[in-house]
Amino acid sequence: MNTFAFIIHILTLLSTALMAGLFFSYSFSVNSGLGQLNDSAYLLAMQSINRAILNPVFFMCFFGTVILLPLNAYLQYDGRLTINFSLFGLSAAFYVIGLFGITILGNVPLNDALEAFDIGNASQETISGMRETFEGPWNKWHSIRTAAVVISFLLLSIASVLPKR
Repeated sequence: MNTFAFIIHILTLLSTALMAGLFFSYSFSVNSGLGQLNDSAYLLAMQSINRAILNPVFFMCFFGTVILLPLNAYLQYDGRLTINFSLFGLSAAFYVIGLFGITILGNVPLNDALEAFDIGNASQETISGMRETFEGPWNKWHSIRTAAVVISFLLLSIASVLPKR
């Protein structure tokens, strides 16, 4: 493996691990804590989190991994359809479709609807309805994308340590 391919491989492992850790941790800590809040506090907290996560470090890892995983698979290709190359490709597919695609098509529209919701001028009934409309679907999509990024990292890790075949 040449130096460029090695650097891309290490950056791919790092960025995928960071994303898997972020989504996994959110699923099993933040979501549990948020779920215990009353409706108004829950919606305000989610609005705040959705704004805070839109930062350069998150964008670099989130979008960078979309580029790095397929690039890494391509750089690992040696002209043969090997188990390693197949695992690298599957890892990329799980991330691009399962994390990135679901985020863009599932979670972002829900986040946008929540951002547009004026909690300060809403009745308690409307606030409760918004939480019901938001929380279940958002958590469902989040669980799917969390599984996808963890699988992506697992496949990438296995391909990284398997002898080339």
